[in-house]
Amino acid sequence: MNEPHDSFSRTYQVEWQDIDFNGHMRNTAYFERASHLRVCFLSEHGFSAERFAQLRIGPVVFQDTMQYFKESHLMDSYRVHLQIAALSEDARRFSLLNRFFNESGEPLAQLQSDGAWLDLKARKTRVPPEELADAMKWMPRAESFQWLPAKQAR
Repeated sequence: MNEPHDSFSRTYQVEWQDIDFNGHMRNTAYFERASHLRVCFLSEHGFSAERFAQLRIGPVVFQDTMQYFKESHLMDSYRVHLQIAALSEDARRFSLLNRFFNESGEPLAQLQSDGAWLDLKARKTRVPPEELADAMKWMPRAESFQWLPAKQAR
């Protein structure tokens, strides 16, 4: 597994609060960095927390699948990449792929999150506004990208 060239990414460093009892990066720290990177992507594409609040819409994750390949320790630098792995044609449902690499480019972990856009008032999934759908469609695609069936209620 090589670092993707077509992705949205940021470099982070393993901090004290990221360390678990065994002395390596705790699993929830990976989830937190993945979430942070997703928020960065959306914010850079016009969807800040304030914008989501105005629209009364937000992302909801139904399933996370995490794989670990190599340990990461205190003060290690690592890069997190974001790509879209799957998207419904109406952009209601999505699967996001976060891949983590150390400074040498070796894979540390991979997180795939399957979700949808949630109407915060109705508490049901919904098709996102056109600008948000466009941002999702322009997100760099994983090599394994696939289109999901348009209508599958959750």
